[in-house]
Amino acid sequence: MNPRVTGRVRRGILVTAAGISILAVLLVVAAWRNDGTIESDMGVTTAEVLSAGSLRSAISFVTPDGVTHNPELGVLYPTRLTAGQRIDVEYARADPDLVRVSGRDASVAVIPAGSLIVVTWLIAGPLIWYLRRREDSAVSSAMSS
Repeated sequence: MNPRVTGRVRRGILVTAAGISILAVLLVVAAWRNDGTIESDMGVTTAEVLSAGSLRSAISFVTPDGVTHNPELGVLYPTRLTAGQRIDVEYARADPDLVRVSGRDASVAVIPAGSLIVVTWLIAGPLIWYLRRREDSAVSSAMSS
């Protein structure tokens, strides 16, 4: 492979891995921010799980003013929920669509985000190293010719 192409591929892998890492960190920062918003003006109620998934679970709950809410993005931290289950939730009174399962917070996002970063670099690191060695070999071969 041409040393220039190898260098571009190596830089592409580096940029991609860095981008994934930055996005994972931003995900955790956003989760902490959402938690801060909820905790600054918290309402607590019971909700019914309408549908459950590992990434998104739909819920329905009624606030003290009698309004039923079905947050479009679902509930934060939805793991281990089942459809039909009744759960306690905490929500931001100013924005009832921002709701999380009671007792859960952004700390549950740290391990998955950290794991994603580690796996990304476990894949990208050796690839970058291999391509760098290959690029150096190609340059050395071209100089000795």
